[in-house]
Amino acid sequence: MLPLFIVDDLPTSVGSHYTLAGDDGHHGARVLRIQAGEQLLLTDGQGSWSRTQVLEVGKKTLQLSVVETGFEEALSTTITVVQALPKSDRAKEAIELMTQAGADQIVLWNAERSIGKAEKGVDKLRVVAHEASKQSRRFRIPRIDGVSSTAEVVALVKAADLAIVLHEESTVKLSTLFPTQHSISSAVIVVGPEGGLTDTEIALFTQAGAHICLLGRPILRSAHAGIAAISALNTGLKIW
Repeated sequence: MLPLFIVDDLPTSVGSHYTLAGDDGHHGARVLRIQAGEQLLLTDGQGSWSRTQVLEVGKKTLQLSVVETGFEEALSTTITVVQALPKSDRAKEAIELMTQAGADQIVLWNAERSIGKAEKGVDKLRVVAHEASKQSRRFRIPRIDGVSSTAEVVALVKAADLAIVLHEESTVKLSTLFPTQHSISSAVIVVGPEGGLTDTEIALFTQAGAHICLLGRPILRSAHAGIAAISALNTGLKIW
């Protein structure tokens, strides 16, 4: 599998040369120890990509030649995950896992029982999504939004074709929500905080048209529930 680097100035002409410098150049030359003649991928993080061949390796740079270019279309279903703010480094862990699972948009939510704070750390979480996209070979970096109020999350739920709210006391199985034939272009998953959702939040989401459901018998941490729900959704909608 070819290593992937995300760049702002993606070269898109076959035969053109490009210098991969900065942290990425250093990582490729010194950490990955990429050699001349090897190939790697570049992307702009918005679907466009270029396959390149290494011409020369410097101390902190890679000289590349573009071999092939292309564009990856977005999937027919857009997945948005609303993540109640978890504590400390759990937010970074949640972003990393959901990026790897294929979330298109991640919305940080200030739920009633949220104990985490991310108002000053959203940019750092975007960096986490950036790095996780490279690791998982994604040509599209998920959008990280923060921090949303409950009213804003309710609006997202109302606008979605399918909205799922995870709740450990529900008796509705997630697997029962997927139609045999579907035309779902937008799906929203709401993950509550470690302390759980309040009755008021559940009522608001229900009134907005969300399905309140159980992810499974084992109760996952808030930071880990997103990747499990995305996986179930991708399978249920036959995206995977």
